[in-house]
Amino acid sequence: MKPGKKVIMDDMSPKSSSGRFRKWFKTKHKNKQKHKEPDPYNYLDGLSDGEDEGDYIMEDVYISSFEMDPCTSTNELRIFVGTWNVAGRSPVGSLAVDLEEWLKPQDAADIYVLGFQEIVPLKTRTVIGAEDPTEATNWNLLIGKTLNENFGCPWLTPMLNPVSSDNYQYVKVPDCERRASFSGVIDSTLMRGRWITQYHQQLVLGGSKYKLMASKKMVGVFISVWMKKELLKKYCVSNVKVSSVACGIMGYLGNKGSVSVSMSIEGTSFCFIAAHLASGEKNGDEGRRNRQVSEIFKRTSFPRSAKDDDNRHPLTILGHDQIFWFGDLNYRLDLEDNLARDLIKKQDWKALQGFDQLRKEQEDGGVFEGWREGNIKFAPTYKYSSSNCNRYSGGLPNRSGEKQRTPAWCDRILWYGKGVKLLSYFRSESKFSDHRPVSAQFSTQIEVMKSTNSRFLDKETNFHNIMPPEQIGPSINKEEGKPTLLSLIVKDTESSSTHMQVDTNY
Repeated sequence: MKPGKKVIMDDMSPKSSSGRFRKWFKTKHKNKQKHKEPDPYNYLDGLSDGEDEGDYIMEDVYISSFEMDPCTSTNELRIFVGTWNVAGRSPVGSLAVDLEEWLKPQDAADIYVLGFQEIVPLKTRTVIGAEDPTEATNWNLLIGKTLNENFGCPWLTPMLNPVSSDNYQYVKVPDCERRASFSGVIDSTLMRGRWITQYHQQLVLGGSKYKLMASKKMVGVFISVWMKKELLKKYCVSNVKVSSVACGIMGYLGNKGSVSVSMSIEGTSFCFIAAHLASGEKNGDEGRRNRQVSEIFKRTSFPRSAKDDDNRHPLTILGHDQIFWFGDLNYRLDLEDNLARDLIKKQDWKALQGFDQLRKEQEDGGVFEGWREGNIKFAPTYKYSSSNCNRYSGGLPNRSGEKQRTPAWCDRILWYGKGVKLLSYFRSESKFSDHRPVSAQFSTQIEVMKSTNSRFLDKETNFHNIMPPEQIGPSINKEEGKPTLLSLIVKDTESSSTHMQVDTNY
């Protein structure tokens, strides 16, 4: 048999193959170390008898046994969802403090999903003119700086690889590169070719901790999704797509509407919708908002393309496993202005929620039936005075030049789907605009194939149980003869470089 040829034996029961392995193991390592039972996942299913091919067979057995076992496990991800109407103002350097307070990067969520409204003034020129990515790019630069600098990482991405933020989508990293990248951060002795460049950027220069996954702008509505880079090495992230629906003036201009992101992480699909709905607090205005929600549901689509992988992805919002809808939804309080302000002074949020249009519309089945929202335990987020940002606009006595608006919870975050747990729901106190930013932190469960989990995460543990030291070379652990992930990778790269598909002549 040719060296390196991989062998998988058919018609071999787990029991008999395990018995053959134990016999082989004891013969090879008699009086050297005590035999350990293999893990209950039965990695040894299909092992051949070729002693000279042991290291090649082990790799094959490990991978093949998981490919034949389609069982899944669940892993937790922390997702931060935020929404903020910035009243047409451009991001400035002093805003960094406000952004840090809003995003709370010290809590280190796995994914940040941020929705903005009015990142440009809603004037005729911006509504009917061509899209200008400048403001979206500026916001992305500030978000990236905030997320990454708080982990002591210099912000390199805008300088090394600037993005056009008008319509940016993450390009999936091939499995071979993702695996090489994962292994590459283990030890500098493994750094060859492309690995050394990536290693140098990430560890020596302190490359960014979060990566921009998707970004989409439509007039003033903007969404920006960021993910920890380490998750891109740990999980398969695929089919990242964006969509926009304009349903403003005359039903099709982009002063109102939504921008959405669809993506899959392993076996779980996510949809994030940032929306800006019709304004107004007259009777019947809530019906306009309901109709816009319906239009967004109908018209949002994520069509398949030739670049998609083999996994089928959802084409519509409701086809996703977990859905998050957030933004300036503009639902108001059906309550006289002075009574609303009295309840706000008393901080009687429960009584105030009894007059909330969105809750009433949900209960009546007019919109978002079956969707969930956290209990609101904070003051209404709109509308604050432009002359005195510590108080609401209007009120008595009437102030000259100020719009009379009853305070309301215009800025909301809702979700739909299984495996989502709300951890917190709160507003921040930035006085940058007439809205206060609103955030929610979630714990979500994703389905992960065991083959993916174990190939990258549990390989060290699994091989501790079944691989003999002579097969993997010298150990760097203090315990003599104990195999390590590093020694396994060294052995793997030396004897199976073609399997890794890494160009070492770079």
